[in-house]
Amino acid sequence: MNKIRSVCVYCGSSPGNDELYVKAGHALGRSIAQAGLELIYGGGNKGIMGAVADGALRAGGKVTGIIPRFLMTKESSQAALQRLDSLIVTENMHERKHAMFERSDAFVALPGGIGTVEEIIEIMTWAQLGHHRKPIVFGNIGGFWNPMVALLDHMRAQGFIHTGHLVQPLVIDSAEAIVPAILVAASTDSAPTEGVQAVIDKM
Repeated sequence: MNKIRSVCVYCGSSPGNDELYVKAGHALGRSIAQAGLELIYGGGNKGIMGAVADGALRAGGKVTGIIPRFLMTKESSQAALQRLDSLIVTENMHERKHAMFERSDAFVALPGGIGTVEEIIEIMTWAQLGHHRKPIVFGNIGGFWNPMVALLDHMRAQGFIHTGHLVQPLVIDSAEAIVPAILVAASTDSAPTEGVQAVIDKM
């Protein structure tokens, strides 16, 4: 059984074209805080990223932002950074991703762009290599991640995802259901992930 104390959220620093995305960010941040968990995120105050942090902070949650020095003025402001419980400034993106991984017990990808894809895929790669068994979730808001899920299924069918049983991210359509899904996955760590998804789908 994995103990969940913190949740890392990857997402866009832009709001996207559907208001559902920012609303989902607020809802997820609030849900993380209400569960007594710490939010680990990219440190910005813009777009979906800012919504997640704002949702957690407004609900009284603990928030740690991890941001490269060169992005501090691009993705946030001094006032916004001062709201955080903890701020870690890294020298580059590689250090940022490593720090986020080390401090997180689960990972969620909300809608986002190339950077979001790169971050969650790296976490999945490390899972495939046996580097961790932390829950991984695609927050499939408005079906945003359907193409990614289809691509992963195609890769698996074509024999390119080895040790595939280690790469079974949960696909959750509702922001409010993400934290409960993570807690279920952590409590049934020894069970096949396909079974965990089936349990979650019935929630």
